Amino acid sequence: MILEQPSFWLRWLFPRALWRMNKEEHTVYLTFDDGPIPEATPFILETLRAYDAHATFFMVGDNVRKYPDLFRRVVEEGHQVGNHTFNHLGGLKHLTSTYIENTEKANKLIGARFFRPPHGIMTPAEYHFLRKKYQIVMWDLVTRDYSNRLTAEDVVENVRRYTRNGSIITFHDSLKSIDKLHTALPASLQWLREQGYAFGLF
Repeated sequence: MILEQPSFWLRWLFPRALWRMNKEEHTVYLTFDDGPIPEATPFILETLRAYDAHATFFMVGDNVRKYPDLFRRVVEEGHQVGNHTFNHLGGLKHLTSTYIENTEKANKLIGARFFRPPHGIMTPAEYHFLRKKYQIVMWDLVTRDYSNRLTAEDVVENVRRYTRNGSIITFHDSLKSIDKLHTALPASLQWLREQGYAFGLF
């Protein structure tokens, strides 16, 4: 639970970010970080279509530059897009000016009003600057599909264990995740449907 759900202090640091949506609605909000890439994005899109689900894709600008057709496909299939910086920058490793410039470089390609910081961390200065332009979206549940310590079944179990009304659920559109997602994503969507959850967009 320490890794799957954000701690109180992290929510406290970024109080105006979206961590969870309406607790009274039986709806979840699917998100995918780090794409688009040809090794993962098409499978994710096909799986979402099979379950009549839409999601928000937080995209790395350089991937959009390399794969513009995939970016257009995501949008054309009715999904939302968000900014995840141009080079997947860690917010604590760079000057605020460098981080902001990198984010704005990405948004020239993405045109998003949503932003999620890579690794879910940024400095207070980065946060205060970016929230003036973007709705910052964090998460209520990270599936840890990227972890080499977890199996596909573990990923599905995280979804089963921690999903609740209004959960913002984070998967990854990445090479680290795709092998597990071939099993875990359809199984997770099937379970969510069986529990009666709707799939929402921000």
